[in-house]
Amino acid sequence: MERHTSFKRVSRVLHWIGDFTSRSGTTLAVVIVLIIFAIILGVNGFPETWQTRFSTIVSGFTLVMLFVIQHTQARHQKVLQLKLDELIRASPEADDLVVHLEDAPDEELIEREREQVAHHESLRDDAELEIIEFNPSKKP
Repeated sequence: MERHTSFKRVSRVLHWIGDFTSRSGTTLAVVIVLIIFAIILGVNGFPETWQTRFSTIVSGFTLVMLFVIQHTQARHQKVLQLKLDELIRASPEADDLVVHLEDAPDEELIEREREQVAHHESLRDDAELEIIEFNPSKKP
């Protein structure tokens, strides 16, 4: 039970990091820090040890942000999928077989796509477009 709670905490921290880093103010602060660091490097003659440490720190942050983004995007995608599934279930005309279609084998996805394309093409073929001429000088 304690392990599940720790996963929840990690998830909350990852979402907080994702929310915090997505703000424009955070981006501005990072840019300012990078400019200051570049100026300090230039004044000190670009010491190699500083560059190595900076590169290591940036690589670490990049790796962490990769996982933060992946975690938050996966959660948003799951929530969106659940909402769409609920809309499908709520609509009597909807095909219930498309609920959780993301877990279906590739062959089923390809077949469903072909069916959708054929359906949309048949609708286009059946629809007759009425051309209306616009003449502002004519009064009805």
